[in-house]
Amino acid sequence: MSPPFPIGEGCSPESVRTYVQSPRNMSGSELQERHMVMNLTNRDGFQEALVKYLIIVILGIVINCINGIIVLTFCKNSVFHGDSRYILYMNLVVNDMIMICVSVTLYVLTYAYPIFNASMCCILIVTASTTHRNTPIILAGMAIERYIAICKPLHHAQVCTVHRTYIIIALTWGVGFVPAVADVIIVLATRPIGFFSKGIFCFPPNLYNTRYHKEKMIVDQVLYLSFVWLTLMYTYFMIFRTARAAKGDTASAKKAQNTILLHGAQLLLCMLSYVTPYLDIVLITFFPIYRSKITFLTYLISNIIPRLLSPLIYSVRDQKFAKNMSQYYSCKVISFKGGLKRRRLKCSSKRVCSLKG
Repeated sequence: MSPPFPIGEGCSPESVRTYVQSPRNMSGSELQERHMVMNLTNRDGFQEALVKYLIIVILGIVINCINGIIVLTFCKNSVFHGDSRYILYMNLVVNDMIMICVSVTLYVLTYAYPIFNASMCCILIVTASTTHRNTPIILAGMAIERYIAICKPLHHAQVCTVHRTYIIIALTWGVGFVPAVADVIIVLATRPIGFFSKGIFCFPPNLYNTRYHKEKMIVDQVLYLSFVWLTLMYTYFMIFRTARAAKGDTASAKKAQNTILLHGAQLLLCMLSYVTPYLDIVLITFFPIYRSKITFLTYLISNIIPRLLSPLIYSVRDQKFAKNMSQYYSCKVISFKGGLKRRRLKCSSKRVCSLKG
């Protein structure tokens, strides 16, 4: 994952042309490095930067508050604890919450403290990279669970047990974490140990800039995205075929089919983060005076907006989850109001007693 840096409007047209010229003749790694240079060259004016960072921080807080309510609903209702579907969904929600926290922190730090300790930068980027890689794999796992539930309903209870679901979650985090740690190991092997005590611009291409990192990144992306897209296409095709052939519970199959489609839409938005550096270069080539707005919008669309879709896809659309969530929080509101009324009655009775005395 490569969170963008704030860039300003004060750069001259000549310097912009110097940075964005001839993108067609550059390799993928050179484009990413050019994207980093463009972002670090200048910064926004204070007022514009403040508005952008307020938007990002407020959206991050809102998304994490919504996700926090969802996690609380899951924890407070034992009916969800034995269902692999909801356990996988909670894994996605927690993953999104961590990613939002780290992503927004990195985005804010690029303006407030653009140069800071390399070891701290490694920790933040490893966390961001792990959660970023996790998202497509979790979506693929949830699609497989829906495929088993619709196409193999008699085997669902035996295959999708709670124990196996937690094993899948552990494997998902392992698959996301190992490549992120491998990047750090390559840095340890190719750089002096004193590098980790230096101050650097905390940007992935600035930290991971060896030939090994570039080759590893290509292999990672091809393997990850091929697996995820093949899984989604296969599960959607099989669910669609089952829905067409079904005579009984067509509504359930149709809903699962729509869920897989929404998985695909969410994944498309998540995948934009892989092409953001290239997209920024192309757009800035044609619209150099809007470079700051372009990087801000691409970050918003590829990193923040997809995390808003999760509650919409799974919580609001799922009648069982939405019903339990509304019941739980309506009870909380009623009990809160009841407590306030009791306190007011106590206060009023105390006043009456004091007046009589």
